Amino acid sequence: MGQRIHFVVDPQGWCCMGLIIFVWLYNTIFIPKVILFPHYEEGNISVVAILCYYFCSLFCIASLFRASVADPGKLPENPKIPITELEHWELCNKCNMMRPKRSHHCSRCGHCVRRMDHHCPWINNCVGEDNHWLFLQLCFYTQILSSYTLILDFCHYYYFLPLKKENWDVFVFRHELALLRISAFMGLIILGGISRLFYTQLVGIFTDTTSIEKMSNCCEDISRPRKPWQQTFSEVFGTHWKILWFIPFRQRQPLRVPYHFANHV
Repeated sequence: MGQRIHFVVDPQGWCCMGLIIFVWLYNTIFIPKVILFPHYEEGNISVVAILCYYFCSLFCIASLFRASVADPGKLPENPKIPITELEHWELCNKCNMMRPKRSHHCSRCGHCVRRMDHHCPWINNCVGEDNHWLFLQLCFYTQILSSYTLILDFCHYYYFLPLKKENWDVFVFRHELALLRISAFMGLIILGGISRLFYTQLVGIFTDTTSIEKMSNCCEDISRPRKPWQQTFSEVFGTHWKILWFIPFRQRQPLRVPYHFANHV
């Protein structure tokens, strides 16, 4: 399921994802060049700070690419439905195909997705059963990377000792203040937006509801947890090992969910 490549042809999604990659690339290039490497050479910071920044950057971009190309749970055209599970399927009124309950039809992608949460233009893909865990990792590591960048920007001016040697790159040295102000501005925007999104995603997992289900059942009591939070998180990440919830370089193995917990739109 989670191993299939899924590519969405959407120019708007390409622009949004391109903007995210630009912000990531900008900070990955200029933050080490302006702050980390010069202060490391003068003994103001250790090599651990540099390695931590690059690890956060690597995990962030890895989860972004994997979430954008991973199959979110697209249903095949002629699904084979076991007779024992037939009562847990329903007919989609948009594509006239059978789908499991809690699935939803994405009008932008043009097909149904199992346990679809929403269509995210920033990854140019739906967030569904098979890539929801990667989207959560993207939100998590983006917050860490943005916070780390803002802390470095602050420490460069108000905490670290002034640099004794001029930067070998004349352009960077002359425009250091502007480069770091742009970095801080982008960091604040990204951190503010992604923190709110990450919070809503966590609430959805704790309550075992998707964003679409929240909008459809706005008048019902959807805040009561249906299952223990450890179980809902394990189902999303495909493993009971909590340490693996933070690793984007693996394949998700879906856990079988009892249908009596199902809730559909």
